[in-house]
Amino acid sequence: MLKERFDHLRADGALVHNITNYVTVNDVANVLLACGGSPIMADDIDDAPEITAICGGLAINIGTLNKNTIPSMFAAGKKANELGHKVLLDPVGAGASTIRTQTAYKLMDEIHFDAIRGNISEIKTLATGEGTTKGVDADVADAVTEETLEQTIEFAKAFAAKTGSIIAITGAIDLVADESKCYVIRNGRPEMGLITGTGCQLSALMCAFLVANPEEPLEAAAAAVCAMGLAGEIAYARLEEGDGNATYRNKIIDAIYNMDGAQLEEGAKYEIR
Repeated sequence: MLKERFDHLRADGALVHNITNYVTVNDVANVLLACGGSPIMADDIDDAPEITAICGGLAINIGTLNKNTIPSMFAAGKKANELGHKVLLDPVGAGASTIRTQTAYKLMDEIHFDAIRGNISEIKTLATGEGTTKGVDADVADAVTEETLEQTIEFAKAFAAKTGSIIAITGAIDLVADESKCYVIRNGRPEMGLITGTGCQLSALMCAFLVANPEEPLEAAAAAVCAMGLAGEIAYARLEEGDGNATYRNKIIDAIYNMDGAQLEEGAKYEIR
């Protein structure tokens, strides 16, 4: 039950260390607070492993890589693995540049990730080296459609089996898979793509759900995706004349803040394949 996954997060909280990008760091912190979690950000090599040690989860986001933060990602990720904490990778823009792609590959080689969340182009790049991106966005040629859905589900399951990670592919149709089961999720609004950072927020949210629900990781990851999409729907319905994407961003965070497990269960649109 998705309700139980959200209820556990509300009841128990989750302290999540985020090594994330400076474009969206404030929204990441706020969405974690809105869902009942707690954010902490530390990206200096002398700080990151120690901070990771006191957190239940670590979300690594490569959106604004630099030579100072890359070593911190590896140090924090290895510390989290050592302690058995939840670790999530958001491979922002993998395939768009050499440094992003090679860093993502190396992170996957040296760190075990409980979940990997990205758009279809980023995930295809990690899995096959053949994804194409439009900046940090998915290329339309890679899009998950009703026509390509079945083969993409099998692709996600196969990549999950290979990595031992939950694979979350988000876009117009969202897929959240382990090696044997896939949630096909149809919550959300296309207008969410007009806001910088909804994906980054979702990655942090997913990490919090994983921390709060260690025994049900697949369902927890799916609950996070449904919650974010449902928040986009609720927020869009509350927009007034003259509101734009800045207001929409705030209303999405407000929708998470006011959401509970029962509302999530009622509003989630998914099937399991």
